[in-house]
Amino acid sequence: MDIFSYEFMQNAVAAALLASIACGVIGTYVVVKRIGFISGGIAHAAFGGIGLGYYLGISPLLGLIPFSLVSAIGIGLLSKRAKVAEDTAIGAFWAAGMALGVIFIGLTPGYAPNLFSYLFGNILTVPRSDLYMMAGLDALIVAVVFSFYKEFLAVSFDEEYAEVSGLNTMLLYLLQLSLIALTVVILVRVVGIVMVIALLTIPPAIARNFSRNILSMMIFSALLSACFTLAGLWLSYLFDTASGAMIILVAALVFTAVHLVSALSGKGNG
Repeated sequence: MDIFSYEFMQNAVAAALLASIACGVIGTYVVVKRIGFISGGIAHAAFGGIGLGYYLGISPLLGLIPFSLVSAIGIGLLSKRAKVAEDTAIGAFWAAGMALGVIFIGLTPGYAPNLFSYLFGNILTVPRSDLYMMAGLDALIVAVVFSFYKEFLAVSFDEEYAEVSGLNTMLLYLLQLSLIALTVVILVRVVGIVMVIALLTIPPAIARNFSRNILSMMIFSALLSACFTLAGLWLSYLFDTASGAMIILVAALVFTAVHLVSALSGKGNG
């Protein structure tokens, strides 16, 4: 266990645990509301923020936050208010964000050395300064979710009833998308933009099979996510492979095994 005496590995473990908290809490809503495709759209649109960060010479995570939030709110308003088909709104922001990212990086003098760590994730390169930002975002996400726990519960399971009951479902929907955007920022350093949707959906999808309510699903999902990220991190060290890809591979194998067992025992929930 000498490997854990190195600062980069300590930072990697801390990043895995911080990402697992956000993934467990927000991923539960993503799975329950079946908005995984929106999460993918926000993640890819956020590439523009990474490009902006490089162009301005600041941390790409600082560029990610506003881009992710604007993309989330834009997708929500276009699909709910402007009556644009949801997949069309997602596709527009997805393409525009990626295009802006490429343009900003192209305008940046020199070479962007860590670009692939944001596209595909590299948990071993997370600096201590990013950990502080991830911890702050985690605290904000958890505080907002538990402040609006009952309201989010209502719009997640029956949006029409929630609206009739007097809740501002539009505002709650935009707030949920904004929390997804902040979670994307946290997960990008662990698994990257390309695979962030996997960590947002696989652990909660497994947890759903063994949970009786939203709160237990969030807790179980966060624990699963922590197990997957730490196991993937350890295996990537043993076999000298990409950490983000190994984390997703571990999660996908467990997901397949759980649902195969459920199907064979006749307990699959679809």
